Amino acid sequence: MSEIPDHILQRVHKLRAAIEQHNYSYSALDLPTIPDSEYDKLYCELQKIEQHYPQLVTPDSPTQRVGIAPLKEFTRITHRTPMLSLGNAFEANEVDAFDQRVRECLGVGNVEYAVEPKFDGLAISLCYENGLFVSGSTRGDGYIGEDVTSNLRTIRSIPLSLRTGKYRNYPTLLEVRGEILMLKVDFEKLNWDQSKRERKKFINPRNAAAGSLRQLDSRITATRRLTFFAYGIGVHVDGTVPNDRHSSVMEYLASLHFPVVKERSIVNGVNELLTYYHKMEKIRERLPYDIDGVVYKVNELMQQEKLGFISRAPRFAIAHKFPAQEVITELLDINIQVGRTGVLTPVARLSPVFVGGATVTNATLHNEDEIIRKDVMIGDSVIVRRAGDVIPEIVGIVIERRPSHARRFTMPDYCPVCGSKAVRMGNKIAKRCTGGLFCSAQKKQAILHFSSRRAMNIEGLGDKLIEQLVDKSIVETPADLYRLDSAVLVTLERMAKKSADNIMEAIEKSKKTTVKRFIYALGIPNVGETTAKRLTGYFNNFNQFMNAEIEILQQVPDIGPTVAQSIVDFFSEDNNIEVIKHLCEAGIKWDDGISKRVIEINNNYISISGKTFVLTGSFLNLTREDAKEKIENAGGKVSENVSKKTDYVVVGIDAGNKYNKAIELEITILSEIDFLHLLAQ
Repeated sequence: MSEIPDHILQRVHKLRAAIEQHNYSYSALDLPTIPDSEYDKLYCELQKIEQHYPQLVTPDSPTQRVGIAPLKEFTRITHRTPMLSLGNAFEANEVDAFDQRVRECLGVGNVEYAVEPKFDGLAISLCYENGLFVSGSTRGDGYIGEDVTSNLRTIRSIPLSLRTGKYRNYPTLLEVRGEILMLKVDFEKLNWDQSKRERKKFINPRNAAAGSLRQLDSRITATRRLTFFAYGIGVHVDGTVPNDRHSSVMEYLASLHFPVVKERSIVNGVNELLTYYHKMEKIRERLPYDIDGVVYKVNELMQQEKLGFISRAPRFAIAHKFPAQEVITELLDINIQVGRTGVLTPVARLSPVFVGGATVTNATLHNEDEIIRKDVMIGDSVIVRRAGDVIPEIVGIVIERRPSHARRFTMPDYCPVCGSKAVRMGNKIAKRCTGGLFCSAQKKQAILHFSSRRAMNIEGLGDKLIEQLVDKSIVETPADLYRLDSAVLVTLERMAKKSADNIMEAIEKSKKTTVKRFIYALGIPNVGETTAKRLTGYFNNFNQFMNAEIEILQQVPDIGPTVAQSIVDFFSEDNNIEVIKHLCEAGIKWDDGISKRVIEINNNYISISGKTFVLTGSFLNLTREDAKEKIENAGGKVSENVSKKTDYVVVGIDAGNKYNKAIELEITILSEIDFLHLLAQ
């Protein structure tokens, strides 16, 4: 396995951080900063890097998951089957490659596809029991969504009861999946009303739909005109649901009085796929709703089943996205941002311009080499592209518009925050502040990372609060968080006693953690969640890991000399050891040795560490996500598909084809009781 270059590691970290931030802004805050096309570009870049370096793939990578976790204000609903997103194509050759993969897998010369517009809205799951609408939820993180049932009931296009239509009878359980959106005309009326009331206007129909659906007060949702379109079926029990073609499923949904898009069609082969794409692109502006591309699905359901899924998307479908939008604006200045690890990143400050549904005022310039390569000067007219839900990118300059006062930018030799020297480490592209935790910018980012959801998970400790704590010298290191009290917190801006008490409760709760989370929270350079997980699965305890030499660390799967050196360097710093000591004294606890769990079943000893598990069916005593996390914390892996490489299949209630496949391949099967026994060891 080839070693990963440092610049690739840096790029992956930046891509993941950017994607996660924009996932949060887009899905949780309903405050999109850029269009889907820019997000897709970064996502595609990350996906390609991970395909080239498969050792970089981690369960927490944005490519392995969909979206984000639900807001705490809503009740959670676990999806009966995951709500996966689609893979993306941007060019005709990518569509051709998709069609070729499908044909080769199916062993046929031509494939029939169901095609339809790709709505720019919010994915929703509707559950009907005995013909009555009982619950509805957002996609959430793909596995757990937000319960927005009361809000969905206010949407007139969603049937509250089913009609049998020509299919005789409806299922006792039916999950309908579709999209919530706001029609263009309704969006204009809403913004007119907002303006009349002197309230803030919504950026675009998608933003308006998201804000309207996710109101805690459903009476507000009722005043907003939202629309629902069904695009498929999830789980169903009994009834006469078509099982031949996706197009038949759409007709079935229409017969039950679900709105389905009129612009759908059935085509054959890649040429007709592209013809449909260009047709929809031409009429895009005339449609009553916003779309950002089209969707291609293999029409025959048996063929869909044969093609199956990859980790986060079906192999039988793909979204063909429309081109990114680009505009020209003036580059007013270039500022420097300092990250958690001290990296200095140049950020372009732009003359405000509206593109892709949002007003853009800044764009990433990545690093000094990128500025030189693109010949960017302050004062230039620059081409800004919004091709996804991330910070906009400067893709080029308009050289003929360069003014006489345009000036070159050079990266500073000193950190603009703390004044420490800024240097390039070895052959790395970026400059880094050498101030460490002396630098308040690094200090803030380090504490923010430590308290983040995937690290110590201290709810309520956001960037604004951390900024105050650091600026007022109340918190210098992560260990200082555990010395806080409510009396100190209530002295800060916008901090009431109840909020302060909630934060103190979250800090206390965070003391009980796992080794993996603690290692990740420390912010060791080049050590992400996956590396932390592998370290946890290899060493018997934290002290053994902390004192390991480079040669020992490189024996851990997928850890090379760069990561090993980062770990050794981190623990060679007395300040870091002192912080860890204070954290342990504050009461942080975890269970060591979890990778050594084994169980004896039928005189065979089964180990979790290093083994691949597949979960199928539903469990009575734990959720699918809980089971997955426990396996991964113990050094094992969880796969979606059963293959010859699978070690164990854990079978719950209503196990499906995976159970049959396990029997066929003679793979060891564990019951839920066996699995719980294993976890308890």
